[in-house]
Amino acid sequence: MQSPLFSHTEQQSQERYTVQNPQLLRVALTGHDDVLARKGAMVAYQGMMDFDGEYQNPNQRRARAQTGEGLDLMRCSGQGTVYFANLAQYIHVVDVDQDGLTVDSAYVLALDSALHTEVIAVDSQYGISGSGKYQLNISGRGKVALMTSGQPLMLQVTPEKYVNVDADAIVAWSSSLRVQMQAQTHASSIRRRRGSTGEGWELNFLGQGFALVQPSEVMPPQHAQIGQGVAAQFGVGQHGAHGQNRNNAWS
Repeated sequence: MQSPLFSHTEQQSQERYTVQNPQLLRVALTGHDDVLARKGAMVAYQGMMDFDGEYQNPNQRRARAQTGEGLDLMRCSGQGTVYFANLAQYIHVVDVDQDGLTVDSAYVLALDSALHTEVIAVDSQYGISGSGKYQLNISGRGKVALMTSGQPLMLQVTPEKYVNVDADAIVAWSSSLRVQMQAQTHASSIRRRRGSTGEGWELNFLGQGFALVQPSEVMPPQHAQIGQGVAAQFGVGQHGAHGQNRNNAWS
């Protein structure tokens, strides 16, 4: 049998995490180095592997219930190779160091089991819950695989150059950065999206580090009929666009 398909062969590497192709991650396990992955993200594996639901302690369950932020993970263990993917999104491997990484949990594909995660609140000068209000802080030393819809943009933040990012397009940033959530609007009510431009909340980053942005927003076009009620119009709550689109399927 012959086909151009046979050119898409396995990438050989000594690395633990290998981007097999832009939308497929290969992770090598040696029997004593478990990896935590997004539930349902396994697409193939070789060798002797076990997949178990990852236990959540009471604090993690409480944080998930109160904020909607958190990770539904499975623990992958054994010896062999396992492949992960999610909705054909682009995959990027990041080394987490002492500075830490803050990320929207919707963009996490896999991470080393030694890393620590906790839900944090992003400051809002208006005190209104919305997209970007809660994020996941990842600390320790290890690797995490992130996903983006399309090829991302990495923006460097320095004390001389701060960065503003749409709260629906931000994927991750250095935990050491100072962050403020704000709505730049000239409307009489801060709850209105920015006039008729379709722009709304944004995050302001100051300090030294980076901000990772994807060329796609979590929310669908402004007039898309997603969910019901005022909360849905602004993309918040279980009926909002963010709640209806946890896997960021819109592009």
